[in-house]
Amino acid sequence: MNDTTQTQSHLRSEARIAHGALHRLRQDLFVDAFAFRPMPPLEDAKLSRWLPFLPKRLRHWARWLPHFVVGFFSVCVFLGNLADTSGPGALRGILVTGFSALVAAGPMLTLFRPVGAYWLSVGAFIVSAVTYSALSSPFASVVGAVAFPTHLAVMVLVVLRTRPRLAVEMWLVSFATAAVLTALLGKDTGDLPPVAVFCGVVLVSAAAVRAWREERREVLANRSATAEERSRRTLLEERALIARELHDVVAHHMSVIAIQAEAAPYRVKDTPPELATSFATIRENAVAALAELRRILGVVRSADPDAFADSDPEAPQPTLASLDALLDSVRSAGLTVEVVTTGAPRPLPQGVELSAYRIVQEALSNALRHSPGADARVEISYVLGGLGVRIVNGAPSRLAKPSPGAGHGVLGMRERVQMLGGEITADNTADGGFEVAAFLPVMNTTAKNTSRGMRP
Repeated sequence: MNDTTQTQSHLRSEARIAHGALHRLRQDLFVDAFAFRPMPPLEDAKLSRWLPFLPKRLRHWARWLPHFVVGFFSVCVFLGNLADTSGPGALRGILVTGFSALVAAGPMLTLFRPVGAYWLSVGAFIVSAVTYSALSSPFASVVGAVAFPTHLAVMVLVVLRTRPRLAVEMWLVSFATAAVLTALLGKDTGDLPPVAVFCGVVLVSAAAVRAWREERREVLANRSATAEERSRRTLLEERALIARELHDVVAHHMSVIAIQAEAAPYRVKDTPPELATSFATIRENAVAALAELRRILGVVRSADPDAFADSDPEAPQPTLASLDALLDSVRSAGLTVEVVTTGAPRPLPQGVELSAYRIVQEALSNALRHSPGADARVEISYVLGGLGVRIVNGAPSRLAKPSPGAGHGVLGMRERVQMLGGEITADNTADGGFEVAAFLPVMNTTAKNTSRGMRP
């Protein structure tokens, strides 16, 4: 009983496999067989990789090189068939021309309707087989000699244009048709088995090339998507870090506003109720803003709960006054740094000083990683309307060790500068070093408030 059940289960499994194979065969070769599927031209990136020496003026036409090759092959098949079957007689000439056009149309049609080109080539192959069997003339021998190699070329082009599994499907249909024609016409199989083996090897090779191309395309797409996702993740992490740092800057000022608004009514005798209400509203808004800042900061920190594991979260954010400690640290790591300050140092907004400090910190870290043994120079320029920061290092004196975690520091510096509405450039220098130059604008709020107060 168990053996019968297992046999029935195996039969059902084999039936499902056969049904699936027939369904795929029908989908691939019969459904929308003559659908319009034009072959696109070559991509500019591939063309530049394959033909880097080609002038730009010719690259537009070189993109259509595969189309020209297939078209040239079709023309050669047509002309070669006409030349080999030349002879007297108008009817013979019409038949030769028509058959030559039928055979040559197969390769050309693969550029637009690949599966339809296969069926057209099968039809030409059947006509050649019937003609070769019915006639015994040079025309019939040439018909058989030209049609089948062209049919094999068509199958290879179809596999390269569609999908690898069509190689097996077309091989089965073609040689099943050849076997049926051989039986119906009463001919000996002759060279049919070795020809079938040879064609199978050619089609499997074409399928392997097609599969390799598809796999390579998927690898490149995945690599591009991975690089884009990594860049996006790095950008979000940098913005989250900036958000954490700016929380302390903004929270400090909002706390001062709340305290001053609360203490202001006690500094004036007989404070009008309207003024006291206004100060109370200011304090309430400041406290509400602080609460929102803490809530947002909690969301940002929850994505990376260990972000401050090695530092004190209550410590004040660094400013330009903390540069000496940073420079001592990088000097102890082996980097020779020279600092030049121009202009009259003055207090700047905390966000500007924090961003300037982080830019210098990241630039010097990059110099340590990528330019070992080089000297660095830091220039801080207090200019009208803002702060200029320039960090430049020389060429490395020895080979830099691989640094898998590096490569996104410039992105973070750009984010900080763009947040403040400034400008930044980061590029290699002529001597093999690297230079980072940034300008951080500073709004003159005092002058603005004064001008506003002088208005009538």
